[in-house]
Amino acid sequence: MLTRRLLNDINQRILQLDEEILAYDREIEAMARRDEQARRLMAIPGIGPQTATALLASAPDPRQFKSGRHFAAWLGLVPRQYSTGGKVRLGRITKRGDKYLRMLLIHGTRAVIAKLPDRNDRLSGWARDLVERRGYKRAAVALAAKNARIIWALLMNQTEFKTQPVEG
Repeated sequence: MLTRRLLNDINQRILQLDEEILAYDREIEAMARRDEQARRLMAIPGIGPQTATALLASAPDPRQFKSGRHFAAWLGLVPRQYSTGGKVRLGRITKRGDKYLRMLLIHGTRAVIAKLPDRNDRLSGWARDLVERRGYKRAAVALAAKNARIIWALLMNQTEFKTQPVEG
């Protein structure tokens, strides 16, 4: 009897926490819809309200970065470089940046990769080829790094993201 009551109390608490989380998610979504920069970022495949608002809240001014690659490096999404005798060798991603933002970007790209068969634009074609050549996990990280560069460019230039149809 005590066990059943305890489990029922735990279940009620979980249901209450689920409702609170849903309310916070709705609040974040409303904030993202009101913010111009967040709306621009959410046009990028794999960037949702949570990622957009987290990026805008956590990332410094994009003018502090020399290029999109430097922004991706700040997030920890570029490979480590080993160079000797003029030969550049790329290693694993550095993972030195913001763990939470990197996680959000990679999870977003996993969702994009899952929908690749339904899409027919240049970015999706590039990602499809990358998955075939390098595998799912590397493609997810590479697409997250590409998204980081796109994010930097959109924030720097105050422009909109446009998908490019496949040519030919």
